[in-house]
Amino acid sequence: MVISRKQESPKCDIIINKVKLKQTEKFKYLGTIISNDGKTNREISARTAQAKINFQKMKTILTNKHISIETRKRALQRYIKPVQMYGCEAWTISKQIQNKLDATEMWFLGRMLRIPWTAKKTDEIVLNEANKRRSLVRTIRKRQATFLGHVMRRGKLQHLVTTGKFEGKRSRGRQREKIMDGLATWLGPGKVSDILAAVKDRDLWRDLIANAYKQGT
Repeated sequence: MVISRKQESPKCDIIINKVKLKQTEKFKYLGTIISNDGKTNREISARTAQAKINFQKMKTILTNKHISIETRKRALQRYIKPVQMYGCEAWTISKQIQNKLDATEMWFLGRMLRIPWTAKKTDEIVLNEANKRRSLVRTIRKRQATFLGHVMRRGKLQHLVTTGKFEGKRSRGRQREKIMDGLATWLGPGKVSDILAAVKDRDLWRDLIANAYKQGT
């Protein structure tokens, strides 16, 4: 695989024992889809699809009105959300991806409350009926920030991969959003350099994460 921003991936011929290896656009490694465009969109879509499949398998429980909504929400949190968030510590969440994740969260709640699409209820009304606030994206950000703290304080290769920079000039056009940029915005006004400085203080870092999660930014 060759990871590149170009529309057409560069060709790379690797021959072992006179056998040419097949170049691929994506493959699954330790349960996670790695794509040649360097993005996590395919992985997030696959995780969402798998979570919906698991939801359908537990439909008789999750949509049962004889079971309290609080119990069903706990079941959703324990058995469905972990499937969807597997490996989310490495996701890059753009605004478009965030909208899709929010829509998935509302998909779950709408079916748990048995709300038909013809009802045309707003997300706010559905959240009020479920006595819940959006939590999926906030939980993902929290896990990413917690993981970043472990990586930064540990140092070694993981630290180098996270903070390292490539030599050369930036390509023209809008730059891709990076995980660090997203976390800097979520944790509050500040630069990436401020985040890297704060992460060294474990208590301060824990307070920053808790405050950002509570605010729901």
